[in-house]
Parts: sequence; structure tokens; C-alpha cells
Amino acid sequence: MRKIRVLAAKPGLDGHDRGIKVIAAALRDAGMEVVYTGLRQTAEQIVNAAIQEDADVIALSILSGAHDYLFPRVMELVKEKGLDDVLVIGGGIIPEEDIPALKEAGIAAIFGPGTRTSDIVQFIKDNLKRKLD
Repeated sequence: MRKIRVLAAKPGLDGHDRGIKVIAAALRDAGMEVVYTGLRQTAEQIVNAAIQEDADVIALSILSGAHDYLFPRVMELVKEKGLDDVLVIGGGIIPEEDIPALKEAGIAAIFGPGTRTSDIVQFIKDNLKRKLD
């Protein structure tokens, strides 16, 4: 079985990246290949990078409050580009009341502060098992 390829991204003008770096390190330590795009990425840059890197997962992290626009915009582009088999997850400071709309847009899961990294690793593995076998 090949390694899971994760594109970790910080959409928008958010300049706080400690959380995504912790997640990226945990995913790497769990045997995944992780590409971190860096800060202040547009939705277009993120999806294009996912295509170039042949990502299995796009992991978005946001603290700026723009999740209600940026996460759905990423999903629009994912669908436009035919990346139906790419798992998209999100995390950061996201109010509980916003999560249903994000999931309706296609975000598979939202992970908030305090989520154990092992839970994120397991979620990814569980949701990609069929694709990678």
C-alpha cells in the first residue's frame, strides 16, 4: 500500500500556522507524506497544488473566521476539477453552528482545538482505506 499524500493548507489571510504544523508533523509521523503550502493561499492555489501533488487529502486550517467562504470555495474548485476522490478536512476556530453548512458543502470533517492528532490520523485512514488498498 502506498503512502497517503496530504496537502496541508492555510487559506486566506490567516497568519497563524502553529496548529497546521503540529497536524502536519503528526500525519508525517503516522507514515503519511505531507506537503505544506504555507500561509495565505488562495482556494485556487490550494486546489492546483493538490492536483500537482496528486493529493489524497486536502487538510485546511483557518483561524481568521473566513471559513464560511473559503472552505466552500475550495470545495467548488475540487468539484470543478473532478477531484471527487480527494478527502477534504478542515480545522481551526470554527463555531459549532457553522459546521453543518461546511459539511453540506463537502468538507468531510471539522476538527477543533484540542482534537487529538491520533483521531485525525484515524479519520483519514478510515476514509481512504478503500481508495488505497
